[in-house]
Amino acid sequence: MSGELQNARVLIVTSNTGVEHDELVVPRDRLRERGALVIHAAEQDAPVRTYRHDLEPDEEIQPDTTIDAVDASRIDMLIVPGGTVNADRLRANDAAQRLVRATTAAWKPVAAVCHGPWLLVDAEVLPGKRLTSYPSLSTDIRNARGDWVDRPVVRDDSDGWTLITSREPADLPDFVDAITRELTV
Repeated sequence: MSGELQNARVLIVTSNTGVEHDELVVPRDRLRERGALVIHAAEQDAPVRTYRHDLEPDEEIQPDTTIDAVDASRIDMLIVPGGTVNADRLRANDAAQRLVRATTAAWKPVAAVCHGPWLLVDAEVLPGKRLTSYPSLSTDIRNARGDWVDRPVVRDDSDGWTLITSREPADLPDFVDAITRELTV
């Protein structure tokens, strides 16, 4: 599979704490192995504290840039990992919301896993979209006029832009494969 995503520019956005480790690292590493240029942007230019299952501290990861410094016109896809604290912080971040809206307005795909769709709720881009997430977000998604379903991966290309979502770390292989298919179209 190496090289199949040559020249694909992927941006992963996180806060600086509470990021679910595998939901950041697995897509980043698998997409890089497949040839994509993957950039990680965080709220601050400081290490990002990752966790497993929201409670077990894991490694700190240095982001490549900040969310404020990112230009949505220079990416091909946006990925939003989960982690309850990460997603809660991102959903309240105006720059992250603007980035989501700019990405979808340019009809570029967005992928989100676990609690990551919370950012999409607050960016107000979900009306009419079918998606999945960690089950506890289902009410928030429905209140944002999204159509929540319980599946390992969901792809929706309505309204001119593609949304790829998954529920949890166990779904990451399917999530990364769906992202790869989207970027090779």
